[in-house]
Amino acid sequence: MKTAKALFFAFLLVAVSSAAAEDILTADQFFAKVSARYVLIDDYEGSVLITTGSQTMTGKLSFKSPSLLRIDFSRPAEQVILFDGSRLVVYIPEYRAVLQQEAGDSGVGAAALASREGLAMMKRSYTMAWETSPAPVPLDAGSAEQVMRLVLNRRSVSEGFRTIKLSISPDSLLIRRIEGWTVANERVAFDLSGIKTNQGIPANRFLYDAPASANVYNNFLFQ
Repeated sequence: MKTAKALFFAFLLVAVSSAAAEDILTADQFFAKVSARYVLIDDYEGSVLITTGSQTMTGKLSFKSPSLLRIDFSRPAEQVILFDGSRLVVYIPEYRAVLQQEAGDSGVGAAALASREGLAMMKRSYTMAWETSPAPVPLDAGSAEQVMRLVLNRRSVSEGFRTIKLSISPDSLLIRRIEGWTVANERVAFDLSGIKTNQGIPANRFLYDAPASANVYNNFLFQ
């Protein structure tokens, strides 16, 4: 009788454990849900805060699939970053300089990680795991805003970011923050807020005419 009871409770424990395991959301499963959400997004706009070291920049971001990206900065004022699908343009008003780089096959076309194309690249090039567990955590210490947090580690040394951390809204499944660490362990963070999707953004928003007085420097990444 004791043996039968022991076997019964052992079976019950295994069954409960198996059922609980089936309910656990893996990092890959959650990333697939986020990717499916971004497949439905043709364009979006909102605010962006970019942090590199002790420097911060803020502006309005516009994105149109598959790879049109524009940031009009309020800090530094009047600075612009634009990617039109084949060319990267950076206008730096402080120096009256326009920096231009033809993308070619260099990978600059992956201009926005927060897109269906960016997520597909991350799926191919990085392994994924929860930072701690498949449960919402504060965006920052003491913050009331909750996010799901994934940590991605590169599969190949050819990737620019050694590690990427994604903070994702559990309700909208939109990326709230992207953090990347370079091989030199430098952190670059993009905070996206107030995002409005599928606004019908026209393609001409991604055309840019620099001031006539600006000096133009081509292929600046290789100089």
